[in-house]
Amino acid sequence: MNPLIQIKKHPFPSLLYLEWILLAITALTAVIPPPLRRFHPKPTEVTICGMFPDLSICGLLPELSIYSLVIFALMGLCLPRTNQVNKVIYTISEILLILMTGLFGERFARLFPFLYIILVTRSCFIFQLPGRLFVTSLSFTLFLLTTQLKYQLFSFQSSPQAQERFRFLSLNWSLGFGLSLVFVLLMMNAVLSERHSREKLAIANEKLRQYAMRIENQATLEERNRIAREIHDSLGHSLTALNLQLETALKLWQSNPSKAETFLTTAKELGSKALKDVRQSVSTMRFNPLQEQSLEKAIASLAENFHRSNGILPIYQINIEYSLPPEINTAIYRITQESLTNISKYAYATEVKLELTMTRGNLRLIIQDNGRGFDVKQNTTGFGLHSMRDRTLALGGEFNINSALGSGCKITVNIPLTRLT
Repeated sequence: MNPLIQIKKHPFPSLLYLEWILLAITALTAVIPPPLRRFHPKPTEVTICGMFPDLSICGLLPELSIYSLVIFALMGLCLPRTNQVNKVIYTISEILLILMTGLFGERFARLFPFLYIILVTRSCFIFQLPGRLFVTSLSFTLFLLTTQLKYQLFSFQSSPQAQERFRFLSLNWSLGFGLSLVFVLLMMNAVLSERHSREKLAIANEKLRQYAMRIENQATLEERNRIAREIHDSLGHSLTALNLQLETALKLWQSNPSKAETFLTTAKELGSKALKDVRQSVSTMRFNPLQEQSLEKAIASLAENFHRSNGILPIYQINIEYSLPPEINTAIYRITQESLTNISKYAYATEVKLELTMTRGNLRLIIQDNGRGFDVKQNTTGFGLHSMRDRTLALGGEFNINSALGSGCKITVNIPLTRLT
């Protein structure tokens, strides 16, 4: 594996560089002997090999300590993240390398505390808070044990005064080292918590961006459906009526020219209205079909147009106690308009009834004809029926169709008024 790739995968590459710089500087101070020695040069450090130079392992030093230090430094390139067993093995290996460097290396013994600090730092990337606390406590315990071991070794070759001084320095050094470990642990927890918060914030921002895109797409789709519904309800109705007027005029052109001219005049008016609808839909997409009329007058106008187109005068009854919101007026008008258009195109009816009543907290619209009817299970995919159903459901209402072949059709719309007041 390329070391540069490994460095990029490290959570904090700058911290890894800082570890190496710290190890390099401290290793140089350990390798380069000081110009002056206050004590006798042999043994120079209180280590196992310093006390027992005849041990077989001591002949491999200082190479073994250098290799341990290099391996410990390189282990920072790859930190285990997933497998808990690998994390434990990795940490145990680090501890063994630290003990090997500190106990058997005479000049490298002064590196001993810094390696524990690096161990605690790395454990913060590997474990959760309980594991970090355990590694920190274990590091401090091992430091105390090795310090006590050094004191026991030092006592064999020192006077009581030197032993007392060494004990005092060890106590102060242990206290300072413990506080350093706590500081490093708290600092790393704060840094990792901030990074975790940033990652969560970035994930939340990405989710919000995706939700915003979905909402935008949904809003665009709904607006397209609304525009299509408006064009279908307004322009489609006008063109359907215009076509009926022209067909009737063509049939009467030879037998009754004067009456055919009347139908042509009506067709011209419908064509003008269709053109006006197209212009207003393109310019504003918010064409008000009622044109500042009351709902009663608008429905009466629809009934009159239906009568002129089909020769059938709808029987309508309207009972509204108070004015309704514009969205309800528009929906009722469009549903009535679409229903009358469908009756003109498909029903072949001779009687049409329309009832609009307001009960307590509810508005009910019933449109019924005695035409040929249709099978509800097979003929509910038309855009007109979907448009009427969508308008009703958008207001929290209920839309029902009752029809059968040869039995006419009945459309019932119930819209609750309590939700809109």
